[in-house]
Formats: sequence, structure tokens, C-alpha cells
Amino acid sequence: QVELVETGGGLVQAGGSLRLSCASSGDTLTKSSVAWFRQLPGEEQEFVSTLIWHADGATSETTYYSDSVEGRFTISRDNAQNAIYLQMNNLGPEDTGVYYCAATPLVYMSDSFYFRKDSYSAWGKGIQVNVSS
Repeated sequence: QVELVETGGGLVQAGGSLRLSCASSGDTLTKSSVAWFRQLPGEEQEFVSTLIWHADGATSETTYYSDSVEGRFTISRDNAQNAIYLQMNNLGPEDTGVYYCAATPLVYMSDSFYFRKDSYSAWGKGIQVNVSS
């Protein structure tokens, strides 16, 4: 069983950076696809980024980002630490919200499934990110 815990949130000024970490205290994340979602104030939870693990072993991991964070956020993983990260640069007040990491060991036929929150079986409890203007 995978249990995820997010760290690294907090308050930052607009234009600043934060790096969120997500550690697993249970099973390894090595052969899992992982993602970050966020819930902005008054809105539904939304997709931020995913890093897809390919079962064939020959395909490099694929990353996707939402349009609103493309070019500013970077998802990565450290298998030795059994953790995933979200580097967030050039933050703005519109990025304020609760950020969640998620993981799934399932392999989907289409990459589009990895944009959906119901595709993930393991979730962290979320961490608050506040960006002041």
C-alpha cells in the first residue's frame, strides 16, 4: 500500500519559487505513474502535472502539464528517495491553493487517463501553497 505525504508548501511572494515534495512511506513509487493536482479556492480539484511510467521499459517517462503551469512547473522523481517533486517557479496569486500528489501502479492505454483524478488510487492529504501579490 502506498501512503503519500506532501511537504514544502508555504507562503511565497509573487514571482518566487517553491518545491513540493511527496514521499511514500509504503510501497515503492518506482513502477508507478505519479501526478500533482491542486484545488484553488472555490474551485474543483484540477490536474497540474503527471509523470507517466511506461511498462515496456524501453520508453522514457512522459510528462504532461496543464496549460496554466506549462513552462513554470517541473515534475520529477527520485527513485532512491522514493519521492516525487514539483518545482514551481514564477508563482502568482492564481497558484494559491491546496496541492495533492497522487500515484497509480495501473497502466492505461491512453495517456489522457492520467489527467483524471479517478485514475489514481493513492493520494496525499494535500499541502497549502499561498502566493502573495
